[in-house]
Amino acid sequence: MQDPIPLPGGLSRRGFLAASGSVFALAALATRARAATVNEAPALADMVKSGGLPALNDRLPQNPLVVTPHEKIGTYGGAIRRGLRGSSDHNGILRMVGNQGLVRWNMDFTEVLPNVADSWEIGPDATQFTFKLRPGMRWSDGHPFTADDVVFAIEEVVKNPELYSATPAQLQVAGKPVVVEKVDDATVRFTFAAANALFLENLATPLGQHPTLFPKHYCSQFLPSSGRDLVAEAKAAGLGTWTELFRAKCGDIEIPSRWANPDKPTLDPWVVKEPYTGGATRVVMTRNPYFWQVDTEGNQLPYADELNFGISQDVESLMLNVISGQIDIQDRHINILANKPTLSENAEKGGYRLLKLVPSASQQCQIYLNMTHKDPGMREMFANKAVRQALSLGLNRQEIIDIVYFGQSEPYQTGPRPTHPWHHEGLSKQFTEFDPDKANALLDEAGYDKRDGNGWRLRPDGGATFFAIDVIPTLYPDLVDTLELVKAHWAELGFDVKVNTIERALYYTRGDDNAHDAQVWPGPGGLDPMLDPRDYFAFHPQGSRYAIPWAMWYTSNGAAGEEPPESQKQRFALFDQARATADLAKRGEIMKQVFDLTAEAFETIGICLAVGGFGIIRNNLHNVPETQPDSWSWPNPGPAMPQQFYFTA
Repeated sequence: MQDPIPLPGGLSRRGFLAASGSVFALAALATRARAATVNEAPALADMVKSGGLPALNDRLPQNPLVVTPHEKIGTYGGAIRRGLRGSSDHNGILRMVGNQGLVRWNMDFTEVLPNVADSWEIGPDATQFTFKLRPGMRWSDGHPFTADDVVFAIEEVVKNPELYSATPAQLQVAGKPVVVEKVDDATVRFTFAAANALFLENLATPLGQHPTLFPKHYCSQFLPSSGRDLVAEAKAAGLGTWTELFRAKCGDIEIPSRWANPDKPTLDPWVVKEPYTGGATRVVMTRNPYFWQVDTEGNQLPYADELNFGISQDVESLMLNVISGQIDIQDRHINILANKPTLSENAEKGGYRLLKLVPSASQQCQIYLNMTHKDPGMREMFANKAVRQALSLGLNRQEIIDIVYFGQSEPYQTGPRPTHPWHHEGLSKQFTEFDPDKANALLDEAGYDKRDGNGWRLRPDGGATFFAIDVIPTLYPDLVDTLELVKAHWAELGFDVKVNTIERALYYTRGDDNAHDAQVWPGPGGLDPMLDPRDYFAFHPQGSRYAIPWAMWYTSNGAAGEEPPESQKQRFALFDQARATADLAKRGEIMKQVFDLTAEAFETIGICLAVGGFGIIRNNLHNVPETQPDSWSWPNPGPAMPQQFYFTA
């Protein structure tokens, strides 16, 4: 794995650097099959005959993306059924539908491929990226999709300070946001202040979807520049501000309202018919008649007529739906080791086969103690490295692995997985031994040697050491089981801990407001450390839960949040240097310095190496790869292109 992510067309970064330093043109390297004729779903053909829809040739771009089916050409019809949990499972929809960015990942998570963009050119210093779009491509309402939409999405929406407190990290370099300009209707150029060698890879992730998310002809009417009385419209809709109205109408990458407005045009294979709103029992999406992809025989995708997301309130209900044959493809929420025997035993009865997921994460359960806590006493406690080291040494990780994960892991903190060439033994293994005597000695030396009448340790200021750890039971039930054991282990050290099971929406609200004591989440960055380094420094303003204000400071270039310590600043600078470095060997050397500093700071506490997952696929659903990466950066199953999944009788 010496050069794990080649550039499109099979050209690696080393090849890119050696190619005379001139502009790299994808179109000159990649060839594409062109379907001689095009065909469409019978229901759409009927609409064309009745005059209710333009002819297919007038709905497709001049050069539609030609998709090679995973197994064979499919047939039209059917509704793919999948499950959601509660009212804040919006990313369950994103993972199935929302993979329509400028570029996309290949199946192996190793190469960036054309998608909305038909081709691109990269300037020799990797500061400029020019994308060729697909002439004649249309939004789901039939309105043309052009470079104007991409420019609008970035320049008028994402860079609007009232909508975004800071330009997303994927769209800025050296503290300066990207500049996006129209070259012509089918060409758009992104220019950065410094080299951005990771730009294409970032565009292929969910967080890279902004350029294709906001149709100008629709969303511009909800900006103040439209001249409309948006305050009055917001109040009429029961909202407070124009920004809330904009979010309700146009959504964003990771919020429920992205899937709550059937009127908003999209580029997705299916469009919202029954929205994801409070109180909904299901979400239904129906085929987009203007979808811009065809298979190798010219059949417009998607094959399936609809997507049907049933909304369950608990895992038990979802499992019953799977076993009784009411779900066609699912891994989210049922991907718990304790469920695997049940799913295996009932596969024949339920008419499904198992899907294998290959983890890209580093950590199964990362504990984030809030080092920027609003309470000074709590902040001092969590910011004390000796306390964090002691708490880590007080964990019996092997017991947790044996009980919760059936022995299928190993003690681990964070860092690239052992198979990754950047694996850092010190970062991943330090303080993972179970040594309660040493833990107690560290706490006594740090000034936590006094106890209250119940035997709980007191802080040096006399305050209680009690704290709560937020966890989302509907999303990660295994983390609840893990935390119950963590609670018992830390009680032996004299710390009173509450396992705070809350809904996902409240979890994010508490984190965004810096109102949490501690939170848990699976730790990313195992196979994709450059794409999601949130546990290596405060990179993600929602995900770096041990210091959200530091992440806000980083992403806003110091305009917001809280100034972090020098070690964090050093890592910010090193990471910016690494992502501007195209040569992978040099980038690895820089990232080793980041990992060294992360190990020295010891800011988060891990339990064990992320374990492999699983899911189910109905036996009559085809073209579904039975082994897939399991990653937020490769938002399974989206990159497997569900639009080419199809049913047999």
